[in-house]
Amino acid sequence: MKALKIAGLSLSALIGILILSIQVSTYHPEPIEDMKVHCSEDAPELQPGQKIKVLNWNVQYLAGKKYVFWYDTSDGSGKDIRPETTEIKKTLQALLRVLKDEKPDIVLLQEVNVGAKSTDYMDQVQAIVTGLSEGYSCYTSAYYWKAEFVPDPNVMGSVGMKLLTISRYKIDAARRHQLSLMPMDIISSQFYLKRAVLEATLPVTDRPPLVAMNTHLDAFAQGTSVMQDQVAEVAEILKTHSEEGQEWIIGGDFNLLPPGWDRSQLHKNDQVFYQENSEISVLFSEFQSSVSEEELNGQAQARYYTHFPNSHIVDAPDRTIDYIFYSEGLNQKSYRVRSEDTRSISDHLPMIGEYTLPE
Repeated sequence: MKALKIAGLSLSALIGILILSIQVSTYHPEPIEDMKVHCSEDAPELQPGQKIKVLNWNVQYLAGKKYVFWYDTSDGSGKDIRPETTEIKKTLQALLRVLKDEKPDIVLLQEVNVGAKSTDYMDQVQAIVTGLSEGYSCYTSAYYWKAEFVPDPNVMGSVGMKLLTISRYKIDAARRHQLSLMPMDIISSQFYLKRAVLEATLPVTDRPPLVAMNTHLDAFAQGTSVMQDQVAEVAEILKTHSEEGQEWIIGGDFNLLPPGWDRSQLHKNDQVFYQENSEISVLFSEFQSSVSEEELNGQAQARYYTHFPNSHIVDAPDRTIDYIFYSEGLNQKSYRVRSEDTRSISDHLPMIGEYTLPE
């Protein structure tokens, strides 16, 4: 009996050490946190009435389009674990080519890896910012996946994934808003993604600031309410900024089809990723979208597709799941998806909108 008691105490100690080590090696953000802003001293301020160009893009950690990764398909046909080093370097240059060609004032990027084993522990934030160099005065970033070691056979190493916002104009503050977590057991949840909104405040001379927000909502959430919860949280953030008299713009990968969109247009393997009634309807009903619900469901809907899935059976962009929403005081001058020369860079396409600030 005494030996059994000692064994029990030893087991409890081992479990305690395991829990502590998991806690220390994984990411546990606060509900709202200030993020570091990197800004040159001579960064210019936005001016009333100024036109700004915004580019939003999920860059898929610079993996390119040669692969079908283990998480990409519902039928388990994706076998690739990581991109080759040469492909990462080539994709970085392709990304920089597009950014330099478009010359956006504000860049909103998702899936930017930092310190991840699968991308050679590369600091992609620094690689992108340094590669852009001239003309971009400020940037801020926030993790939404971070762990020293993930014991998944497809990972078996460190992960690090960020939202990255880059600006030609001054950013004087940034905050990270934690979104609802995917429901799962207490151990698995420690290693899973912590989805967020990254908020950057850009001062406007003699006017309230412009708030630029960047987000990437959950995926593979079938059978849960997490998408509905995250959309509601995003809506609350947007309402708060509007009530405070601030103009705002948000771009991101929302992982949701447009309201009313017919899922049968997708291959049957991909239909399971989405609900019949899209949770994003709340944002369309309460705020201004870069593209209307009618256009996204119309005959020309393909011109607005933003997602080109990694797949053995889909050979072209086939859906819209990325969006830009903006406040009432902003005037959208133009919007487009650049698809003609970007399909080999990511499984998402860059979205570009131009907006005029209030006078």
